[in-house]
Amino acid sequence: MTIAATKIEAILYLKGKPLSIGEIAEYAACDRATAEEGIIELIDEYARRETALEVVETSSGYCLQVRSDYQDLVQTLIPVELGVGALRTLAAIALHNPIRQSDLINVRGSGAYQHVQELVEQGFVRKRRDGESRSYSLQVTPKFNQYFQIEQLPQPFITRQEERQLELDFQPQAEAS
Repeated sequence: MTIAATKIEAILYLKGKPLSIGEIAEYAACDRATAEEGIIELIDEYARRETALEVVETSSGYCLQVRSDYQDLVQTLIPVELGVGALRTLAAIALHNPIRQSDLINVRGSGAYQHVQELVEQGFVRKRRDGESRSYSLQVTPKFNQYFQIEQLPQPFITRQEERQLELDFQPQAEAS
């Protein structure tokens, strides 16, 4: 591999985001033609090596990334970053699983719309049109259970009325003499 290609490899690795040819040339202190040649050489080299990494062109530029075959491994090893609000929204969905989005908004406020979108994108929540209303039905996915290592969510708590009824049903009867 040429010195230019090796230097570009280091740049792509260190920047960790897509870079245009112009940016690569600037960081590598070379002209655009040399940067283009280095990128082509890197793409070819990674394709021949059959490693877990690849150099790809995206709409934002060129980047060094993990091959799509290993995305499940990436999701397992790199923790998802969720804010406190999104975690609270996720907890509300999990506790009422499933829950209508309109009911969730009543509980969590309008900020939950953004949380739901983030949770769906992360794969923790499934969003489906509820046939009974105009709202969506939200429920946690198997990824939620796997990520948080939950085998089964607790059943909803029984209400006080149900509890009193259970007490009445189990009252010992007076023994007949």
